[in-house]
Amino acid sequence: MPVTCSTRKGYLIGVFLTLIAVRAWAQSASAAPAYTEVSYPNGVLSIQAYLYRPPGNGPFPLVIYNHGSREGREHEQRPFTYIAEILVPSGYAVLVPERRGYGHSDGLTFTEEIHRDKGPAFIARMQAESTDVLAALDFLRTLPFVDQRRLGIMGWSFGGIVTIFAASRSDAFRAVVDQAGGALTWNYSPAVREALPTAAQQVRAPVLLMVAQNDATTASITTIADVLRRHNPATEMIIYPPFTPSGPALAPGHAIFSAQGTAIWENDIRSFFAKYLGGGTAPMRR
Repeated sequence: MPVTCSTRKGYLIGVFLTLIAVRAWAQSASAAPAYTEVSYPNGVLSIQAYLYRPPGNGPFPLVIYNHGSREGREHEQRPFTYIAEILVPSGYAVLVPERRGYGHSDGLTFTEEIHRDKGPAFIARMQAESTDVLAALDFLRTLPFVDQRRLGIMGWSFGGIVTIFAASRSDAFRAVVDQAGGALTWNYSPAVREALPTAAQQVRAPVLLMVAQNDATTASITTIADVLRRHNPATEMIIYPPFTPSGPALAPGHAIFSAQGTAIWENDIRSFFAKYLGGGTAPMRR
């Protein structure tokens, strides 16, 4: 049957409207989750943080994400949106604290306080930063959309050290993820090689340990895994194949846990948290 002018016009309008809808959907799907800047006290310090939440009323499981170091750029604000992009669509709220000396948080920067120390002063600073994370627990209790029974914690590099320290000092966390914690300092610091395994002995929550083969070392992860498995059967470890970043890195494999590498490990993160925290308003695994 021949296509009339009016039919063709309607067809073109339909195509046009479909393209607009597809474009709007694509923009919505690619839009980064929005966050709210918050602050909470830890003693005399005010700690800045970025809070992400899924749509709806909850209560949602929440994951605290602990960032790594950024020497010379400590006061830059880093909301780590790529972590929220992984977790928020799966129904998790996310809190990213800027620990003391980072972002707009109070306190000396790591470099100002520690310089190049890798001994007891380094460990004391990491423990102090873990108190900045644990202080967030009181703040979270004021948020009605957060399920206090389903809290997770994860961190990369320095943030991985802080994550293990924090999890060793609190039973509030139901799932723990350590991404290459201590990998850049392990070979140079007997203090780290002593303190991390000691802290791991106190962690009772399920732990997922992650590292790439071509990080500075895999020993900071494999050693912690060995310690945890002696008392914690819910311990998992993943050693990824060598990773090649697009730019310079202190160790190529260390950059796998930056935004460049999310496609490699994001499903592992989601699966682990789903196992122990559920997602959205799902019941907690017992």
